[in-house]
Amino acid sequence: MNRYVFRLLSMSRGKKRVLQVAVDLLLLPMMFILAMWLKLDGFGFLRDPQIWLVLIPVLPVTIFAFVRLGFYRAVLRYIAGRALITILVGSMISAVTMTVVVQMADLPVPGAVPLIYMLLTFLSIGGVRFGFRELVNYAQNRRKERVAIYGAGAAGRQLLQVLHQRSDYVPVVFIDDSPQAQGTHVGGLMVYSPLQIESLIRNNGINVVLLAIPSASKSRRNEILKSLESHPLLIQTVPGLDDIMTGKASIDQINDISIEDLLGRDPVPPQRELLGANITGKVVMVTGAGGSIGSELCRQILRLKPKRLVLYEISELALYTIEQELTTMQAVLRANVALSPVLGCIKSARLVDRTLRHFEVETVYHAAAYKHVPLVEHNIAEGVRNIVFGTATLAEAAIAAGVKSFILISSDKSVRPTNIMGASKRLAELVCQSLADAPRNPGTTISMVRFGNVLGSSGSVIPLFRRQIEAGGPITVTHPKITRFFMTIPEAAQLVIQAGAMAQGGEVFVLDMGDPVLITELAAKMARLHGLKPIIFTDPVAEKPGKGEIGIVFTKLRPGEKLHEELLIGNDPKPTSHPRIMSATECRQPLDELSAALMQLALACDCNDVERIRKIMIDQQTAYQPTSEIFDQFWTGEDELDVTAEKARDQRRLTLVRG
Repeated sequence: MNRYVFRLLSMSRGKKRVLQVAVDLLLLPMMFILAMWLKLDGFGFLRDPQIWLVLIPVLPVTIFAFVRLGFYRAVLRYIAGRALITILVGSMISAVTMTVVVQMADLPVPGAVPLIYMLLTFLSIGGVRFGFRELVNYAQNRRKERVAIYGAGAAGRQLLQVLHQRSDYVPVVFIDDSPQAQGTHVGGLMVYSPLQIESLIRNNGINVVLLAIPSASKSRRNEILKSLESHPLLIQTVPGLDDIMTGKASIDQINDISIEDLLGRDPVPPQRELLGANITGKVVMVTGAGGSIGSELCRQILRLKPKRLVLYEISELALYTIEQELTTMQAVLRANVALSPVLGCIKSARLVDRTLRHFEVETVYHAAAYKHVPLVEHNIAEGVRNIVFGTATLAEAAIAAGVKSFILISSDKSVRPTNIMGASKRLAELVCQSLADAPRNPGTTISMVRFGNVLGSSGSVIPLFRRQIEAGGPITVTHPKITRFFMTIPEAAQLVIQAGAMAQGGEVFVLDMGDPVLITELAAKMARLHGLKPIIFTDPVAEKPGKGEIGIVFTKLRPGEKLHEELLIGNDPKPTSHPRIMSATECRQPLDELSAALMQLALACDCNDVERIRKIMIDQQTAYQPTSEIFDQFWTGEDELDVTAEKARDQRRLTLVRG
């Protein structure tokens, strides 16, 4: 049957209209015969040739009336209720014509027949049209995803109207938490309780759930998602209320549920006096401005209306992208903020100094750093140069240029590190702490903010898992028991700004990341959100996923990777005025001792003496304990450190941190 329906739909518009007229020319005599039979209770009238004379004028007049009313211009598959008025008017014209012909020609047709004929014509012509529409919908819906709309409120009703216009989804039921809504009908669909989801999947063939709850809090959305994730469903959502209200998105934009929705927390309202303290009306610079954290800092800083925002970035593409985005934001916000994109590396002392002095920067957020642990393990010297000496160069230049506030974005990997990236971050913290206490630092408040992974950053596992799921799997996890802390990028950036405003000098602020997340369970959750059943494979070569399944494969810990990250070195964090920001009390190192170690470290980096680099890191107060062999791709074990020659050649560069 579907084949014939789609064949009819593929006909030209002209042929479809001819077919409609032919059907009506067949229906009209049939309805007249039926009306006569109902009135006379028999078919004896068929033998009277005068009876048929009435149809000679009625048929062309009726068809002409329908043509003039525009009835045949309607697209049958989209025919709406208002077409019934057109059908009724056409049926009335046909009945009136029949009455006039019967009276004028004195035909043997009972007086009640035209009225019965009118009703039968209305029902038959309308019934054929709407019946065909339902047949088409049925044929098309068999190819569509059957969906349940979670939320029978205003957003759910609007979404229902949107879905009626889409070719890929057919809504079959509503689901709602409200007992008052359950059991009622909304837009022709029954509203069910969430407790009935399993039977709805089984009885209605539902394989997609659309969340239409834009005003729900993140915690409530999390509860709903957790209740749904055990079922084989693809879960999608309409945008949040904030995005709809600000015009960023509309109700008809249906998106996949992101893992951020599942792990994100309800944000704590920001303290306005902290947000604007180091930003509003000031010249602010963000290093790594095109990165995950740096770009979000730029977005939030722009909303706080600084005098100027300096975007410092080594990647041309990333710098161009964030500048274009901020320019668009300015037009929407009607903000008058000067944007100054600077293409450069933080290790370039001359460019850093020139930038800070030329723009008279007052606040620096230092987010530029390498993030991928394995890559830094393979490129140790360059990783140390970027993270340690880049930070030292920038902090020194900030003090010399009279910057008021300097905030280093640190990492949980700096706590008892097992890899060079984490050890370098911890050493960068020590550099900042020492410079904060230095006598030659008259007025630059230096602080650090430490937190774990942010959801969706370039260094996070989530983009990797998402790509693997889209490719059909398998999802690769390094260890069954590995855990990580997670926070959304907007929340992290907002807390960084507030923490920096609290600083008195030398503090390490630690963000409350919540509970650590088991990465294996994270991978399984992401698979379920895509309607897939996660299967753990012990032998990925021999085992293959079935339909609707995706494999999770355990590889091994990468070089320098820890099973569990930490946020605190000590056990006595102090609370601050913000419930999600703590201040850690940690050991510091005198600047003269640290300067000597940095000189030796610079020499070791120049010679790529990786063993020496690791030893210097261990000897400092970093708590660095490497757990793997050296994986640096340039390390041969034969490099020698000629201290005398290096000192003679690079004396100026060796004084990056001056005592």
